[in-house]
Amino acid sequence: MATANRSFVAEFAADVRRDLRLAPKQLQSKYLYDALGSSLFEAICRLPWYRITRAETRLLAQHGAAIVAALGEDEGSTIVELGCGSGEKLLLLAEALQARGLAAHVHLIDVSPQALEQTEQRLNGLRHFSVVGHHSTYEDGLRRAVAARDGSRPMLVLLLGSNIGNFDTPAAHAFLGRIRAALAPGDLLLLGADLVKPERDLIIAYDDPLGVTAAFNKNLLVRLNRELDADFDLDGFDHRAAWVGDRQRIEMHLVSRRVQTVRIPAASMTVRFGPDEWIWTESSYKYDVDQIIDMGAGACFAARDQWVDRDARFALTLFTAM
Repeated sequence: MATANRSFVAEFAADVRRDLRLAPKQLQSKYLYDALGSSLFEAICRLPWYRITRAETRLLAQHGAAIVAALGEDEGSTIVELGCGSGEKLLLLAEALQARGLAAHVHLIDVSPQALEQTEQRLNGLRHFSVVGHHSTYEDGLRRAVAARDGSRPMLVLLLGSNIGNFDTPAAHAFLGRIRAALAPGDLLLLGADLVKPERDLIIAYDDPLGVTAAFNKNLLVRLNRELDADFDLDGFDHRAAWVGDRQRIEMHLVSRRVQTVRIPAASMTVRFGPDEWIWTESSYKYDVDQIIDMGAGACFAARDQWVDRDARFALTLFTAM
């Protein structure tokens, strides 16, 4: 086993050992995105009930020119995407920048090797763009991108797809603060955030009639079985999405159907479940437009522009580092 792979498995096992001892039991959402999980998430993004991706793509197509214009006319700007997905949205901005006759250094940061590969392939056709992929956490990848930046030329950091919604409120504020600490005054942050909407629209987006989101969630158990030698019975768990209105978040759970015991040898643990006991696998926080601006201000970002898709209730906000 390669050293890097051994290191990842050890970290994965340690996280699982800690999180499944919590009450309620939890698993970190970043582990949803192995190769199969990333493919299932791409399928989710194309479902008619999950409107985030299409709304954000529309906003980027409509306002991409204004977004890249904020970088000015200097050659050699740096664009960093935290969580690149398939690269479709980044391509819209890259093409808008290319239409201005400007080149850029692009840094892609993702925990999914498949996502990095897909995005690099999408961007390979662009002339005068250098593309570097970082298989890492957001913070580590951003540090590498900042270290490689070209002097004082501006940087645009992208946090799209409502990825900020995967952090609870204190963690989201802290994360934006860490992004700001890495940037220079005048650098830019483009933040995509899903907005509060009727509960029925939220539930069907996270518990779709085709069962794709359920497969995405349960694939986490497949990964535990494969990589940590666990013996989860997939038929012993159901997918559930729940709206927690007072916290403005959707929660995804894996709910035990019965009393059962699961062994996870690589994590040196045995876990017992009661009927209806659940594992909390992901949260997705939803915002009001003013909350987004206030959250940026709390991290020393000034709102420069904000665009809202009123139909799908999704916002893109462009911030300047103060």
